[in-house]
Amino acid sequence: MTSILASGAYIPRLRLQRSAIAAAHGWFAPGLRGLGKGERAFGSWDEDAVTMAVEAARNCLEDCDRDRIDSVVLASATLPFAERQNAAILKEALTLRDDVFAVDCGGGQRAGLSALVQALRGGTAGQTLCIASERPLALPASEDEMHQGDAAAAFLLGDGPGVAEVLATHAVTFDFVDRFRESDRDHGYAWESRWVREEAFGRIVPDAVGAALAKAGLPAGEVTHFIMPSPLRGAQALVCRKTGIPAEAACDTFAATVGDAGGAHALLMLSHALETAAEGDIILAAGFGSGCDVLILRRTGGTSRPRLAVSDWLERRAVSDNYMKFLVFNDRIAIEKGMRAEFDQKQPMTALWRNRKAVLGLVGGRCTRTGAVQFPKSDISVNPNAHAVGTQEDYKLAERRATIVTFTADRLTYTLDPPGCYGMVEFDGGGRMYAEFCDVEADTLEVGQPMRMMFRVKSFDEMRGFRRYFWKAAPAG
Repeated sequence: MTSILASGAYIPRLRLQRSAIAAAHGWFAPGLRGLGKGERAFGSWDEDAVTMAVEAARNCLEDCDRDRIDSVVLASATLPFAERQNAAILKEALTLRDDVFAVDCGGGQRAGLSALVQALRGGTAGQTLCIASERPLALPASEDEMHQGDAAAAFLLGDGPGVAEVLATHAVTFDFVDRFRESDRDHGYAWESRWVREEAFGRIVPDAVGAALAKAGLPAGEVTHFIMPSPLRGAQALVCRKTGIPAEAACDTFAATVGDAGGAHALLMLSHALETAAEGDIILAAGFGSGCDVLILRRTGGTSRPRLAVSDWLERRAVSDNYMKFLVFNDRIAIEKGMRAEFDQKQPMTALWRNRKAVLGLVGGRCTRTGAVQFPKSDISVNPNAHAVGTQEDYKLAERRATIVTFTADRLTYTLDPPGCYGMVEFDGGGRMYAEFCDVEADTLEVGQPMRMMFRVKSFDEMRGFRRYFWKAAPAG
C-alpha cells in the first residue's frame, strides 16, 4: 500500500464564542445555553472550501516537489461550485503540472476519510494529494450552528517510508440516514441523537473497528491514538468501551476550540495525531456516515510537522463575539451594502483562461538577462535600464515572503469587512504588487511588516453565480 508522506491543515483565525450564539437566541431557544461553552472556527467572507483546501495543501507541500504529484482529490460536501471542477481551481493555485488527474469527491460525513482510504488503496506509481475541506452552514438557533466549525486538512501519499505506514483498512456501507441534505438546501437535517448513538456508535462503528483490527492482527489495547469525530457527546468513549481501545487513546476532537468540520474533521484530527505521535505509535481513524471507514496506521520515523501545524493554527486565533458578523459572512442574512457595491462583477472567461497562471497561481515574470522580477509578467522587462523584450521566464511568487511598503485603511471602497486594508508589498528576491490585505486589524499595520500570500475570494458575481479568486497578503506567522 501507499504511505503517507506529509500532512498539513488549515483552521480560519476567527473564533466565534458559542456564548454569543446562545445569548442571541435566548429569547427563542433557551436550551442552547447548555451548548454555549467554548468557541467555533469560522471563515471570513472571502474564504470557502476551496480557499481553505489551498491553504491546507500549501502547508502540506511546503518541503515537497510539486512536480511529482500525479493526482489531486478534493473531498467536501460544501464545495462552492456544483458545475465547475473545484479541484481544478486548487490545481491552478498550487501551480501543479497540467497533466495531473483531478477529481471532486463528496456526498457524506466521511467523505474526507473515504477519499484518503481510497487513495491509499489505489497504490499509483506517482504521488497523490488528498484534501478535505468543509465550511458547513446551519440554520440560526440550531444545534448544528453551535456544533459546527470550518477547517481543512491535506495529505501527500506515495511510495517510500514517509511518516506513517498503512496496516489495514476496512469499510462497511449502509443507507443509515442519521442526517441528510438535498441538493437545493444549504443546511442539513439531523435525526434523533439517542438512536444514532445507540445504533451507529454502539453497533456499526465498533463492528467495523473490530474487523479492521482483526485484519491488522492487532489487539485493541495497542491503539495509542483513536480518532473518531462526532458532535454527539460521549460517542468516542462509547466506541472505546465497546472495542477495548484504551480510553486514554481517544484524541481531542477539538469540539471546544474548532467545532465539527464534517467530512474534513477526521483528517484534521489525523494531521494532529501525526504531529504528536511517537515512532511506532498505532493510530486508528474511524469515520461514520452511511456506514463506516476505518484506517489503521503505524507512525514511522519521518518528520510530519509543517511550519504551521494544527497546534499552531489553534493558537492563531482572533476571538469574536460578533454574532451578526458571523451571520453576514455566512450569508445567513441580507444587509444593505450601499451604492458602492452596485457594480457588475462579470468575469470574462477568456481573460481568466489567458491569465490563469497570474490570477490563480500568482506567477509573475523574471528577466533572464537582468534578473528583474515583476508582476504581472509581460513581454517587456520593467528594468528601467534594460527594457529587454522576450526574456522573461515564469517566476512563482505565492510561496515567497513579502513586506509592506505602503498601506492604507479605507472605509470608502466597498468591502464586506470594513475598513478595506490594502497597499504595496515587496517580495523577498524582488518584485512588487498592489495587494489587498486579509486577516489583519487596521491599527496593527506598519511599513516593513512581514506578510505571506493567501488564496482568497476576490469578489462575487451575484447576478450569474460566479466567484472570482485571487491572492491577498496576510500577516506572516
